[in-house]
Amino acid sequence: MKRTDLEKIQGKQIAGQMRGSGIPDRFGRDSAAAVDKREQRRRDAEAGLIPFATKLPSALVQQLREKAEADKVPLNELVANLLEAGVSTKAKKKA
Repeated sequence: MKRTDLEKIQGKQIAGQMRGSGIPDRFGRDSAAAVDKREQRRRDAEAGLIPFATKLPSALVQQLREKAEADKVPLNELVANLLEAGVSTKAKKKA
C-alpha cells in the first residue's frame, strides 16, 4: 500500500469514530426531553385538550405573552384561564 492510501484509511477511521461518538452532553442535554408531535397529540388527547386555532391582533398576543411570562405560567394555561373567567362572567350577567 502507498502511504497516501494508509492516510486515507486513517482519515476514514477517525471520521467514523467522530460520527459514532454522538452529541456532546452540553448540546444534547435537553434533546432527550423532546417529544415528537404524535406523542404530544396523544398526551393532549388523554388530558382532554383540543387544538383551538384563532386569529388575534399582534398587540393582544404580545400582551398575553408578557402576562404569561410575568405570571410564570404557560401561554396555553393563561389563555384557558382568561377564557374560563370571561365565559363565567358572561353567564353570571345573563342570569
